Amino acid sequence: MNLKQVAAVAGVSVSTVSRVLNGKSYVNEETRKIVTEAIRKTNYQPNALAQSLKMGRSNTICLMIPSIENLMFPKLTRGVEDEARKNGMTVFLCNTDEDAAIEKSYLETMKQRWIDGFIVCSLSSDAPHIRSLRDEGYPLVLVNRFEESDIGKVDTVTSDNFQIGYDATRYLARIGHKRIAIVCGREELLLYRERLRGYRKALADSGLPEREEYLLRESGGSNGFYYQIRELAEQGQLPDAIFCTSDPKAFVVMHALHDMGLRIPEDVAVIGVDNVSMSAMVEPPLSTMTQHLYDMGMEAAKSLIRQIEYKDKYGELPKPQRMIMNSDLIVRRSTK
Repeated sequence: MNLKQVAAVAGVSVSTVSRVLNGKSYVNEETRKIVTEAIRKTNYQPNALAQSLKMGRSNTICLMIPSIENLMFPKLTRGVEDEARKNGMTVFLCNTDEDAAIEKSYLETMKQRWIDGFIVCSLSSDAPHIRSLRDEGYPLVLVNRFEESDIGKVDTVTSDNFQIGYDATRYLARIGHKRIAIVCGREELLLYRERLRGYRKALADSGLPEREEYLLRESGGSNGFYYQIRELAEQGQLPDAIFCTSDPKAFVVMHALHDMGLRIPEDVAVIGVDNVSMSAMVEPPLSTMTQHLYDMGMEAAKSLIRQIEYKDKYGELPKPQRMIMNSDLIVRRSTK
């Protein structure tokens, strides 16, 4: 079924049917009803690409993440998708593997598909191809990964990462731990620098010293922490508690402790960040600072849709907004 056939059934011109479909030109109410009934009778389905060309919108958004295998992203992705669906939009999911060439390839493909906007969770410190999107007129939201220089220039959604580091460390100190180590994330990312800053402030406020050997940094990926924990034990410098800046890092640490025959939390307490689904299933269940990942995804989608609708109405992007989300401490059996 095509527009000509719909027009024939309705007894109107093709241009009148087109005006009813795009909703942007005046058609008297009686004619609109006749055309709408003809569309129903013929079961006409407008071509999505053609509609996009007419309206300047595709009702599709792009979500770029490092990898869906990363345990924090399934919930966040679902939050984006559910909010987008409620607003009649479809989500293209792009796994970048944190490869700039892959990101650039996806960007070009998405632009050719008349994408309405981008939610990016994979930003690296040096990513002009991402940051330039807003300058090109594309609605853009950065989630968790961005630099201080991005704040106020683009919409951002993030947890309060300083508070996460502070609250986790302060909790360990409050329940009696004196030798608290931190398993750091990649310090080129602001979110991990902020968690480290919170850890340091909590130690100072608790009257505990910061020990260089307890700053465990990534070497050879997250699995490198397995050997760093074993090395500390062999040197007789094992901490009595470890703050891990993500749950997957905590799982590696727990694996090392289990393999050494150490008890959690009796010998070493462990706390993570994220509250991914597996954190309640490991043994013992992991205490963690929850990031509200589903809500974070929803808020990112709302932020993007706000920009899309504003641009439709005013022809330009609105002033960037910043959203900082709270986190909660979930105490399970990996801490006393």
